[in-house]
Amino acid sequence: MKTLLFVAAMMLATVQTKAQTMMNETKQQETVKTVDFNVWPKGIENPYGKYFTGQSYLADVGGGMMNVTFEPRCRNNWHVHHKQVQVLICVAGRGWYQEWGKPAVEMTPGTVIAIPAEAKHWHGAAKDSWFQHLTYHKDVQEGASNEWLEPVTDEWYDQLK
Repeated sequence: MKTLLFVAAMMLATVQTKAQTMMNETKQQETVKTVDFNVWPKGIENPYGKYFTGQSYLADVGGGMMNVTFEPRCRNNWHVHHKQVQVLICVAGRGWYQEWGKPAVEMTPGTVIAIPAEAKHWHGAAKDSWFQHLTYHKDVQEGASNEWLEPVTDEWYDQLK
């Protein structure tokens, strides 16, 4: 009888744990901020995805401007734009921009960041939000290029508030 009660208690604990996990996942899904893809297109799976942690998408919106969509927690690797300034304009959701050696800057719709040439940096979505930004390059000099560097680690990213 004790064995039967023990097994029943273990089964109940397992069911309760699974139910709690499902409720937490549902609650977490409910708190994730989404964006309206009718306003800014999601685009195609990002062909530069190997330089990202998580899933991102790319849409050409014309005039040399691209819309980059990041799923929650997605971010690109540290990188440098040589001989060109990169401009980011947040259009939806919430994300982050960080230049090497400086604190991260929260990006919300309307945030504009001009990243100086040769600045090591990364950008990506917040933990709880999809994120979209427009990007283009200005002051492009001959021989301009992008240099992709190391990933932004989970340890680094998880320190963001």
